[in-house]
Amino acid sequence: MAACSNSAGAAVIGAGLAGSEAAFTLASLGVPVTLYEARPAWSSPAHITTHPAELVCSNSFKARDLPSAHGLLKAELKVLGCFLLDIAHKTAVPAGAALAVDRELFSLNVLDNLQANPLIKLVREEITAPPADHDVCIIAAGPLASEKLTGWLTNEFLSANLHFYDAIAPIIETESIDMSIAFHASRREEGPGDYINCPFSEDEYRVFYEALREADRTIARSFEDAAFFESCLPVEVMAERGYNCLAFGPMRPIGLTDPRTGKRPFAVCQLRKETAAAESYNIVGFQTRLTIPEQQKVFRLIPGLQNAKFLRFGSIHRNTYLDSPKLLNGDLSFKKYPHIFLAGQICGNEGYTESVATGHLAALFAASKLGVKTATPPPGQTALGALLKHVTSSYAEPFCPTNIHFGLFPSLDKTEFNRKQGKKRKKEVLCERALRLINEWMVK
Repeated sequence: MAACSNSAGAAVIGAGLAGSEAAFTLASLGVPVTLYEARPAWSSPAHITTHPAELVCSNSFKARDLPSAHGLLKAELKVLGCFLLDIAHKTAVPAGAALAVDRELFSLNVLDNLQANPLIKLVREEITAPPADHDVCIIAAGPLASEKLTGWLTNEFLSANLHFYDAIAPIIETESIDMSIAFHASRREEGPGDYINCPFSEDEYRVFYEALREADRTIARSFEDAAFFESCLPVEVMAERGYNCLAFGPMRPIGLTDPRTGKRPFAVCQLRKETAAAESYNIVGFQTRLTIPEQQKVFRLIPGLQNAKFLRFGSIHRNTYLDSPKLLNGDLSFKKYPHIFLAGQICGNEGYTESVATGHLAALFAASKLGVKTATPPPGQTALGALLKHVTSSYAEPFCPTNIHFGLFPSLDKTEFNRKQGKKRKKEVLCERALRLINEWMVK
């Protein structure tokens, strides 16, 4: 397709995964792109190179096969013609069922393709606000955006809508909760209540407490100042403050009665609905820096969660992100500035593939704003649609970033799935439905 006529084209701020994918996608539609990258003039403390799309954590894009949620997201992006996933496959290293890459080869390949594209101009310059000389702009500055750009966001959208740390509690698949132990109730309220409660006897609490104290933790990076977390402490740090700290804090049993005993439990772990369809629940107050194996071991000591299926593990780390559901339209554009779009981790998604996905979608929506093509949000039953819906209209309060998982998807109805068919078949049906719908959406 030829370049847009009578158009200043698009600006993309940040040449990370989301920004690079957005630039490739816009260019494929004939839109001239100026891609701004702050490095090397300014660099975050997590980056060690000046290459675009640098993978600063692991080298894995997670599961690649169906019927996993991560595999489904990749399959949908393949239907869309995703550029970065194609490069990932070309630079892949053996990793079993996961898609992992040679980090240096991956980012250098991205750089070569950006520089070779005649419609993409890579500018090494720190941008402190969306440039006014472009028709549309995509902010994809990443979770460690510069202080100057963060300052513009704060001034434009209020500091209350800008967060600097992820404090994420684990998410549990609803069907894996043992409701012969757990029960529905809200503190001091009659009726079933909005929470699921996992009641502890004192002996059960003691075992859990001691396991929590002894569990291994991830190591915070030097720029992740632990002093910040006083207002939302990791659950293991609260445990260090004394045996009763949790039982008198987030696990206080006041106002709750265990229907099995008719008495108040010694402590209670509460689970809060994560989606309107109640397909998943998060563990209230359980933001954590425990390693994933330790989370699986320790949190399954919670009565009722002995067979818990984790859809997302807890974490706390440095991450700038906006309260996107309050600020964005359904196409990732700002309600205040419809020509400015948000993509990547700064908009509230977690994970490499998820950042690529929001970058690709933001580019499609920006091209639609330019009149190059028509783009509507993908169906909510798809992985792309479910991720987009979380970012732009999340049910959960407070809003927290997430990676893709089946708990974000609408429920299957009885004509699509019978529970007797089992969990594996359920995932297969979710994937089949999503791929059918994403292909239908693509041809519209």
